[in-house]
Amino acid sequence: MSRLDRIFANVTAHSRVIIAVLLLLTVLVGAGAPMIDQSSSLDQFQSDSEAAEKLDYIDSNFTTGRENTTAVQVIVRGDDVLSKEALVNSLQFQQRLRENQTVNETLVSENPTSGVANVIAISAIQQEKVSEIRSDGARLQQRSQRLNQTAARLSEALNRTRDLQAQYDQLNASRQAGDIDNETYRQRATEIESQLQSVQANATTELSGNQSETFNKSAQQARDLQARLDQVNASYQQGKINQSTYQRRAGEVRSQFEQVYKLGTQGVLAEEYEQLQKRSENLQAKQEGLKNASLPSLSRQIQQLESMNQSQVDSLAKSVLSANSSSGGMDGQALAFMPTSYEPGVTDANATMLIVFQEQGGQSMQQGQASDTLVASQSAIQSVAKEEFDREAVVFGSGIISEEINQSMADSLAIVGPLALLFVILTLLVAYRDLLDILLGVVGIVFVLVWTFGFMGWVGITFNQMFIAVPVLLIGLSIDYAIHVFMRHREEREENPDMGVRGSMRVALVSVGAALTWVTATTVIGFLSNLVSPLPPIQDFGIVSSVGILAALLVFGALIPALKVELDSVLESRGFDRDKRAFGTGGGALARALAVGAVAARKAPLVVILLTVVVSAGGAYGATKVDTSFSQEDFLAEDPPGWTKELPEPFKPGDYSAKKHLDYVNDNFVREDSQAQILIQGSVTRDDALEQLQQARQKAAKKEPTLVLSNGEPEVTSPISVMQGVAAQNQSFNRTFVSADTDGNGVPDRNLKAVYDKLYTVAPDQAASVVHREDGEYHALRMSISTKGGASSAAVTEQMRDVAGSFDNLEATATGQPIVFEIVQKQLLDTVIQSLVITMVAVFVFLMLIYRITEGSAALGAVTLLPVVFSVAWILGTMYLIGMPFNILTGMITSLTVGLGVAYSIHLSERYNVELERRGSVWEAMNVALAGTGGALLGSAATTVGGFGVLAFAILPALQQFGIITGLTIIYAFIASVLVLPSLLVVWTRYFGPGARGTMETKPATTTSGED
Repeated sequence: MSRLDRIFANVTAHSRVIIAVLLLLTVLVGAGAPMIDQSSSLDQFQSDSEAAEKLDYIDSNFTTGRENTTAVQVIVRGDDVLSKEALVNSLQFQQRLRENQTVNETLVSENPTSGVANVIAISAIQQEKVSEIRSDGARLQQRSQRLNQTAARLSEALNRTRDLQAQYDQLNASRQAGDIDNETYRQRATEIESQLQSVQANATTELSGNQSETFNKSAQQARDLQARLDQVNASYQQGKINQSTYQRRAGEVRSQFEQVYKLGTQGVLAEEYEQLQKRSENLQAKQEGLKNASLPSLSRQIQQLESMNQSQVDSLAKSVLSANSSSGGMDGQALAFMPTSYEPGVTDANATMLIVFQEQGGQSMQQGQASDTLVASQSAIQSVAKEEFDREAVVFGSGIISEEINQSMADSLAIVGPLALLFVILTLLVAYRDLLDILLGVVGIVFVLVWTFGFMGWVGITFNQMFIAVPVLLIGLSIDYAIHVFMRHREEREENPDMGVRGSMRVALVSVGAALTWVTATTVIGFLSNLVSPLPPIQDFGIVSSVGILAALLVFGALIPALKVELDSVLESRGFDRDKRAFGTGGGALARALAVGAVAARKAPLVVILLTVVVSAGGAYGATKVDTSFSQEDFLAEDPPGWTKELPEPFKPGDYSAKKHLDYVNDNFVREDSQAQILIQGSVTRDDALEQLQQARQKAAKKEPTLVLSNGEPEVTSPISVMQGVAAQNQSFNRTFVSADTDGNGVPDRNLKAVYDKLYTVAPDQAASVVHREDGEYHALRMSISTKGGASSAAVTEQMRDVAGSFDNLEATATGQPIVFEIVQKQLLDTVIQSLVITMVAVFVFLMLIYRITEGSAALGAVTLLPVVFSVAWILGTMYLIGMPFNILTGMITSLTVGLGVAYSIHLSERYNVELERRGSVWEAMNVALAGTGGALLGSAATTVGGFGVLAFAILPALQQFGIITGLTIIYAFIASVLVLPSLLVVWTRYFGPGARGTMETKPATTTSGED
C-alpha cells in the first residue's frame, strides 16, 4: 500500500479525530468570511501598462476644476423640449435637487447643474445687462458731448470777450492819440460794453447762479489780462521796453490766460465733469462685473424665463444653439447638451440633456463602482426626475450603474444559488436515493464554501463579479467528489457485504483516493495557471478556486467519509439497512448507454480517434476566430424576464434600465466618461510644438470614433482651443497670442513659454487643464477627444495611436479609458492562451510522471489528457459558432476545461487500470469501469452541468455566458471521457499497456454480475 493509500485508509481508522479536527478548522477558517469586501469596479481589472501609467499621469498633473467629482447625465425626452414650459420645468427640477437633502449634500459648491435651460436663461439675463450697459453708455456719451459743447461755448465767449476788450483798448489809444473825438469815443465805447454784456449773458444762459458768477469772474479776468497784454504790446511798439522784457511779460500774461480759460470752462463745469467721471467709472465697473460675474441664481434664471414669451425664448434658443455661435462661455458648449442628430438653430427638439456634478467624498471614481452616498443620491435624482418631469427622464450616472451591477450580482446569487442547490439535491436524490447521503453531500458543500470564503476574508481578497461563479464551481466539483466516493463505497459494499461500513469506505477511499488527488492536483494546476495573467482579479480567482478545490478534497476525502462511517455505523447498529445500489450499475438502459464507448472501442477505435481529430481540428480553427470583450456593457443586465417578477421575496429581482439607457446615450449624446487622451511630453515650449498639436487635432477630427457635435465640429479640447477661447474674451492674452503667431494661422509658433505664462496668468484654471507646469517649467500638454459611446475600444485604440504617431521630436502617447480597456482585452486573450499552454504542459508532465510512477507507463498520462485537448477544441469552436467572446469569466474556460475535464479522464483511466489488473481482460475491465465509474461520472456531470447551467438564469450577462459555456464544457468533457477515451485506452493497452496483446485476446465476459 502506497503512502497516499495509507493516508486515505486512516480516515476510516481515525474517523472521530478527523471529524473533530476538521470541524474545529472549519470554524476557525470560516471566521474570515465576514471580513470579505465587495467591489464592482472595472478599474481593478487594469494592470500595469504604458497607457495606464500615462492616464495616471494625466489624472495627477492636469486639473479641470472638476477633480474628485462625477457627472450625472439627466436626459429629458418628449415633444418640444425647448419650449418655454419645458425649459422652466428643467430649472425647477434643478431647484428641487438643491432642496433634496440627500442630493444636495453631494452637489459641488459652484454651478452644480448645467443644461440648455441654464444657457438660455443666463444668455437672456446677460443680454439684458448688456443692453442696460449700452443704454447707460449712450446717455453718458450724450452728456459728455453736451458738456464739451458747453465748455466750447464758454471758451468761445472768453475769446469774444478778449476780442472786444482789445477793441476797447484800441479805442482808448485812438482817443489819447486824438484820432477820434469824445462823442465818437463814447458812442463806440457804449457799443463795445453792450456787446460784452451780451456775450456774458448768452454764455451764462444755461448756467446756475454759482456757475454764472464763476464765468463772469473769469470773463473779467480775461478782460484785465487782455488789457495788460495790449499795454505790453504798445510799450514794445513804442520802444519803452526791449524785446526780452516784452517776451517775458507777454509770456506771463499768456500763462495766466490758461488759468483763466480753465476757470471759465472746466471750473464752471467742474461739478458736472465730476459727476460724468463717476458715471463713467460706474459704467466701467458694470462692464467688468458682467465679464467676471458669477452665474445668476436658479431663482433668477427661472424668473427670467417666466418673464419671456415663447417667441423670445425661440429667438434666444436659435441663437445659442446655432452652428456658428460665437458668444463663447456656456453658449459655446450648448450644442453638447443636444442630441448629435439635432439640427443647429432649430427650436424644436425631442431630447435634451443636463449635467449634475457631484462630489465623490474623497474617493477616486472607478468605473462600475460608486460610494453608498453617490448611489443613494443618484437614486434620489431618479425619484425627483420622475416626480418633476411630465416627460420621460433618463438618469445615467456611475452610482446608478454601480448599484445595478451590485444588484445584478446579488439578484443572480439569490436566483442561481437556490436553483443550483435545488438541482443538485434533485440530482442527488435520483443518484443516491438516500436522505442521509443527500444531507451529507449538502453539508459538505456548505463546509467547502465556508473554507473558501473564510480564506478570502483572512487574506483580504475582494469579492467581485467573477467570484459569483465560485460557489457554483465548487458545488459542482464537491458533488463530483462526493459521488465518486459514495458510489465507489456502494459498489464495494455490494460486492463485499461482509466488510461492513468502515471496511467498505476504507477500500473506496483507497481505490478512488489517488484519482481524487490527481484530479485535485490537475484542477489546481489549471486554475493556478491564471497567475500568469497580468489582471489581478483573474489571479485572485485562480487562487481562490484552487483553495476551494483543495477544501473539497479535504472535506469529501476526509470529513464527509468520516461522518458517513460514524452515522452509518450508528444507524446499522439500530437495525437500519444502509446498503444502496451504485448509480449506473445493475444493467438496464443506462448501463447500455454507458457501454457505447466500450463497444466503439472494441469495433473501431481508430475510426473513433480519427473522427475526433477531424472534429477537433474544426474546433481549433474556430478558436482562432473567437473575439475578446471587456467593457462596462458586459456587466450591465437587461431587464429580467417576466417570470422572475413572479418570484417571492427575497428572490424577486429588481428593475434594470442602465444598459438600455447606456445604449441610448451612446447613440444620441456625448458620453461624459467616453474620452481618449493624447499626452504630449518633452520640449513642449519648442516653436513647432503647438503646430504639431494642431495637425494632430485636425487628424483626430477626421477619425471615425471621434464624436462630432450636431454643428459638425469635433468634440476635441486642446491647449489651442483653450487659448483661442481665452483670447476671444481677454484682450491682454489676445495680444500675446497674436504676436506669437507669425504666419497668421491661429496657432502660436514662437515664444511659446511666454504664451503659456500669459495663459496661466489670465486663466490659470483653464491653463492647468491642458498644460502641465511645475516649478515654472512646462512638461506636458494634453488633448482630450470625446469618442462615440458605442465605438469599439479596438477602433479607438488604433485610431488614437495613429494620431499620437503624428508627432516628431515629442513623446506622444494615446491613453484614456477605452484604450486601457483595449489593453485589458488583449491581456485577457494573452491570459487565455498562456494559461492554456501552461495548464496543458503542466498537467501533461504531471500525469506522465504520476502514471510513470504508479502505473509504470508515462504514455497513459498522455492518453488520459488527450480527451481534454479534444474537449478544449470543441468548446472554443462552439464559442465561435454561437458568437460568444472571451470576457473576464469565459476567458477562463480553457483552464477550467482542462481542470474539470481531466477529472473525468483520470477517474475513468484509474478505474480501468484497477479493473484491468483485477480481471486481466480489456473488455471486461472497460465494461466494469464504464458501468461503475461511468455512472458516477454521469451523476457528477449531471450535477455540475445543472449547477453551472442555472447560471443561464443569472441577471448578470457575463454570468449567463459563463454558465452556458461551462455547462457545455462539462458535457464535452463527459462525452470525450466515455466515448473517446475508451478507444484511446484500448490503443494504449494494445501497444503500451501491461501484457500488451495478451489482454486484448481475452474474450468479453458473458456473465452478468452486479458490477456489469
